[in-house]
Amino acid sequence: MTAFPVFDGHNDLVLRLLRGDVSADGVAKGLHDGHIDAPRAQKGGFGGGMFAIFVPSPDDKDLRHDEMKHPPYDIPLPAPVDEAMAADWTGRGFDALEALEAAGAVQLCRSVAEIETALPGPRMAAVAHIEGAEGVDREFARLHDWHARGLRSLGPVWSRPTVWGHGVPFRYPSDPDIGPGLTEAGRALIRECNRLKIMVDLSHLNAAGMEDVAAISDAPLVATHSNAWAVCPHARNLTDRQLDMIRDSDGMVGINFASAFLRPDGRMDAEFGLDIMLRHFDHLVQRLGEDRVGLGSDFDGALVPAGIGDCAGLPNLIEALRSHGVDDGLMARITHGNWMRVLRKTWGEL
Repeated sequence: MTAFPVFDGHNDLVLRLLRGDVSADGVAKGLHDGHIDAPRAQKGGFGGGMFAIFVPSPDDKDLRHDEMKHPPYDIPLPAPVDEAMAADWTGRGFDALEALEAAGAVQLCRSVAEIETALPGPRMAAVAHIEGAEGVDREFARLHDWHARGLRSLGPVWSRPTVWGHGVPFRYPSDPDIGPGLTEAGRALIRECNRLKIMVDLSHLNAAGMEDVAAISDAPLVATHSNAWAVCPHARNLTDRQLDMIRDSDGMVGINFASAFLRPDGRMDAEFGLDIMLRHFDHLVQRLGEDRVGLGSDFDGALVPAGIGDCAGLPNLIEALRSHGVDDGLMARITHGNWMRVLRKTWGEL
């Protein structure tokens, strides 16, 4: 493990397990051909992060990626997902996380103290996150059950509409001011997450929804895997107004490695220099301050820059940041310290 272990805001390894692309033992032994497994995590300094449980739509994600190679684009959002199916899939997502722990690949963490103990390795520190709350019932019984199993972070939507609110489409060029915000049920969900000290992730929420969360929530505003709209005008990215709201709440943003959300031309194409990531970094630091920027790779769920490739390539990003003038103190904050700060504040561990 490197001197700057990375705590990452978002990855989709659990989805790969649930789809049968890899087993928990395969992740532990380094038999995964995606972005994350235990040996590469040790090599690259990937100390862990938010492990997302995401319910996929029946559409073809590869086709969506193909369409995003040719901007401009406006890809229709999938239909809502059935609650019973989503609940079953989400429950199996927790099973997958527990299987990863049993295989020795991760250590499930429910507090900042547990993360900091696990972060140097050899197991990845894993925090359970739900990306899109379709499986949560309106009485919140499942939310409480999953919280007991380790749920500590939740995004009310993944782009497609839910009973809780509305997300942003995969549209370029576009801003995120698209459609209505949270429903009454969504407002109740935010309040219940606040009560349980579950972090609310804004990454896929539209502009009106983010305004609603800001008006309701008593916790820092956090986007676990989003970028600067001023650099790449994609609907998935955050405008300066949104960044200022996050700053004013003492929240943070994890830089998303997805090529289409980094490149100013919005193309889903991995062949570009890490200088583009540094442009997002500079803008986020300018608007948010040095204590409110981290990493949110979207490993195993995105096409990441060829200069990084997978979690073993994180030292290339560290070196690019160092060459850009980032000193040891700021490097520690970007790679993990800022996440520890905002999680400690959100989870009531101050």
